[in-house]
Amino acid sequence: MAIDMEKYSQIPEAKMAAARCDVDDIVATVLAECELPDPQELPGGYKDSGDGAILLFPPPVLARLVDPLLGRLNAALVRYERQRLASSPLLRLRTSVHVGPLSLPDHRGKAINETVRLLDSQATRQALSAAKDCGAFLAAAVSEVVYQRTVQAGRTPDLGPHHFLNAVARVSDKPGFEQSCRIHVPGLTGPAVRPYLADAAPPPSASSSSAPQPRDAPATPAVGSGGTFQFHQQVSDATIADHIGTVRIDRRQR
Repeated sequence: MAIDMEKYSQIPEAKMAAARCDVDDIVATVLAECELPDPQELPGGYKDSGDGAILLFPPPVLARLVDPLLGRLNAALVRYERQRLASSPLLRLRTSVHVGPLSLPDHRGKAINETVRLLDSQATRQALSAAKDCGAFLAAAVSEVVYQRTVQAGRTPDLGPHHFLNAVARVSDKPGFEQSCRIHVPGLTGPAVRPYLADAAPPPSASSSSAPQPRDAPATPAVGSGGTFQFHQQVSDATIADHIGTVRIDRRQR
């Protein structure tokens, strides 16, 4: 998992350390709430990136990095905002979640590079604008493999597919990077985030989502070709009576 503070470089230098400490405290508290291990207690599990951090976790906790962590992290940021002093900087975070093998003992590998690029992608940055408009303080990008192994696999009890938006992660200064991902903003559905993203995947067409018709289904009759109806009393409505052609009276006793 990678975390980055929005506009950290614009915070007055004298307040940078305090803001970063606040973020670290929030993250540590939420990790404990979610019963997740503290990466700083794992060998090589914590990498400081200045305005954020890269957190490494063992694979079995992957689903909890998506749910409940993302929702609770946003809730903690909302609480911080309610109590924040006017002199303290506002805290908004971008985060990304990815999974992959890393070399030991230094924990290096392609998976970390991809996690950081998901974090820095235009899609994640644009999703933070959606978060601002709905009163959230977090925008997240999860890689497609994480989405499949957690949300799609039914391991996220409070988050379903409709909470995510299919997007393409691109980074302006990394022209060779392009990866499918899922964008999540706590409190919003995927379609609500779509207008904010330039790289959102197109929504499924109505034709593709409609149920297929059975092969042996009869063709729909053309207008005026008629049909068979049963009437159990006198037909007096001219709209119906004037269009009745052949009438067969069934006098069998029921």
